[in-house]
Amino acid sequence: IGATRHYCRCVYAYNKIDQITIEEVDAIARADPMNVPMSLRPAMGVDHLLHRVWEELGLVRVFTKKPGESPSFDEPLVLTAARNGITVKAACAQIHKDLVPNFKFARVWGSSVKFSPQVVGLAHVLQDEDVLNIVTKTADQERQDANYGQRVQEHYDKQRRKGGKK
Repeated sequence: IGATRHYCRCVYAYNKIDQITIEEVDAIARADPMNVPMSLRPAMGVDHLLHRVWEELGLVRVFTKKPGESPSFDEPLVLTAARNGITVKAACAQIHKDLVPNFKFARVWGSSVKFSPQVVGLAHVLQDEDVLNIVTKTADQERQDANYGQRVQEHYDKQRRKGGKK
């Protein structure tokens, strides 16, 4: 019987806690660690609910930084271990498909490194609110790669196929 079922974690949000006593709110909160008592009006516990959902989904925000500029805190990359992982490689793949093959190194500022900034590789595991600066190979370094000719030929063939379909 158990093989046909799939159990998933969940967070129980108990709304309208402003209409019950503090003892009842305390009992709800202590009954199960997945319980989150909250109220929308007045706004109580909403931030805690958002934090718990973010935590339970395993989401990690990574901010990008261009060389010579300040980090962009407006639109973070959102990574999760369940989908593609929370590594520098996953962040590069989410930005653009050519970043991983042309990757040289990355600089990371944040809690996942001992020193800020620290130079890391593709396997480095990122943490929430890290800042990432990706450095790619120069054109000369790309040409020296063993599979450069093959990649150029694949790109050329792909462009020819697109042109022939018009």
